[in-house]
Amino acid sequence: MKVRFTKMHGLGNDYIYVDVRGRELPNPSALSIAWSDRHKGIGSDGLVLIGKSEVGDYSMRIFNADGSEAKMCGNASRCIGKYLHDNKITDKTDIKLETLSGIKNLHLNLDSRGEVETVTVDMGEAGPMAVRRADGSESAMRQEQVEAKGQKFTATSVSVGNPHLVLFVEDAEKADVSGVGPVLEHSPLFVDRTNVEFAQVKDRKHIRMRVWERGSGITQACGTGACGTAVAAVMAGLVDADGCEIAMDGGALNIRWDEASGHVFMTGTATTVFDGEISL
Repeated sequence: MKVRFTKMHGLGNDYIYVDVRGRELPNPSALSIAWSDRHKGIGSDGLVLIGKSEVGDYSMRIFNADGSEAKMCGNASRCIGKYLHDNKITDKTDIKLETLSGIKNLHLNLDSRGEVETVTVDMGEAGPMAVRRADGSESAMRQEQVEAKGQKFTATSVSVGNPHLVLFVEDAEKADVSGVGPVLEHSPLFVDRTNVEFAQVKDRKHIRMRVWERGSGITQACGTGACGTAVAAVMAGLVDADGCEIAMDGGALNIRWDEASGHVFMTGTATTVFDGEISL
């Protein structure tokens, strides 16, 4: 049986998108592992399923390259907005997307030709995230010292519907992402593992960030990671809440955190790479 798919990326964070509104896709976890292989498969950071929803307009399920299911992905949500518009599945510019971390509201920003230029996503509430302490208690980390691979970092734990540990570093380019990232991802501080961001604050409007994603490793960009980084920096008094550019390996996102409501808003591009078919 052939399955039609679309390869898309949000700032280099690439996924395989399959419309499953008309049929089930068997064992998506195993398919994500096989199809994500960059030598023997399509090549991606994972598999995204676009489905029906009883509580929103559409639903999104995300499977990482290792087969684990993620609750939310900001880059993937932007790509879904573009996918729905480009394929004329909807003419709405405001879309309610059901995810495992709740409903996310997408706003499609169209250019003069009526094509999707950028997508703004209301990522919902973001803020401090409790971690599991050695004595069994739980509390959020705020600018605390953590150690990994013989290095010490100032860290803040943040939830954006999924877990993030933001490390503030002097030079993001020199950060040992591949060494430190997996150690902290699997730290006993986190019940379900965590994403790890290495953030260098340039000024009050700009941050350079690199990311180790839970279940995928180093990726070009992470939408929730950019949101978590901005929120952590605002809580530390390092950047302004009304808008901050997060520059990642694959490009930049603009992040705004409404402290009154706790909601964080992410704006960025989404790009279609190619369409294709693959056999199950």
